[in-house]
Amino acid sequence: MARVTLRDRDDEQLMAAYVAGDVESFQELFRRYAPLLETKLAARPGDRNDVADLVQQTFLHLHRARYDFDPRYKLRPWLVTIAINVSREASRRRFRRHELLFDFEAETAPPSASSEHRQLEPALLVHEAMAQLPPEQREAIELHWIKGLPFYEIAASLGISAGAARVRAHRGYEALRRLLRSSE
Repeated sequence: MARVTLRDRDDEQLMAAYVAGDVESFQELFRRYAPLLETKLAARPGDRNDVADLVQQTFLHLHRARYDFDPRYKLRPWLVTIAINVSREASRRRFRRHELLFDFEAETAPPSASSEHRQLEPALLVHEAMAQLPPEQREAIELHWIKGLPFYEIAASLGISAGAARVRAHRGYEALRRLLRSSE
């Protein structure tokens, strides 16, 4: 009788074995999919130097979500979706860092009296509106928007599900938008 090797198993069998605790199955999945993910992620806009890091993060997400995988479905689309989401989140973080750097440079430049007033007023309005939000919404917005954390990390830090973290942030953003519109 021929021995079935890791290379003979399909992706879903490997994933099921990994969920059951077989580390070699995970290594085989990495061997199979790292080159494909590198190619897909390199084709997306962004820093090409980050591709290897994004692949690593994708497999870290796969590891964290391994119990959510349903072996009745194909692994490849699920894994590629994780990779795309990881790439999008990295792009958002880069954009936020760029915005914060721009804001810092604007704050450190010697302002004229009129430009200082114009810059300070919107910041004060946002600060005042944030203070009016319920604490759980304010906390979700601070972690998501200001610290740039993804929802699964917000959920872990708050002890709630990722869906609940998204809902809190969404409701907070909506309330913040209403408060800022009313102050115009």
